[in-house]
Amino acid sequence: MRHLAASVCLITTRHGVERGGLTATAVCSVSADPPQLLVCVNREASAHPLIVASRIFAVNVLAPCHRPIAERFAGMDGVEGDARFVDLGDWRTLATGAPVLGGCPVTFDCKVVNTTVAGTHTIVIGEIVDVCLDAAHLPLLYAQGVFIHGEHLKAAS
Repeated sequence: MRHLAASVCLITTRHGVERGGLTATAVCSVSADPPQLLVCVNREASAHPLIVASRIFAVNVLAPCHRPIAERFAGMDGVEGDARFVDLGDWRTLATGAPVLGGCPVTFDCKVVNTTVAGTHTIVIGEIVDVCLDAAHLPLLYAQGVFIHGEHLKAAS
């Protein structure tokens, strides 16, 4: 799977006052009408029960400047739960109330419409109810176990 390059995304959610999130690359478009996408969430992830209970999530496609946030939400600095949101990032909300990170190339705000268990993960399908675009930023990518800046793509075109 290290050979499957992908955008680095931050999946965020809120259930009541508790926020949760995780870094993910398993994100995919499902349908244009209605607009839907899917995320694959490890059932052991602390954000998993929050997504299932709240039935909302946001997919924040990260920019290269968000690498420390990607590392934090991947559990690389030992910070857990709501504390992951403290002192890193510019947080706001869109239609669902899920945390949305400022400065992302694109953020999709979603309502859960279906879930399916697949091995260690839950495939969560969300209907996109709001979108935030910031064309000034390129995506952060992940391949071969390393982060790749979107500038490399721009230079290659």
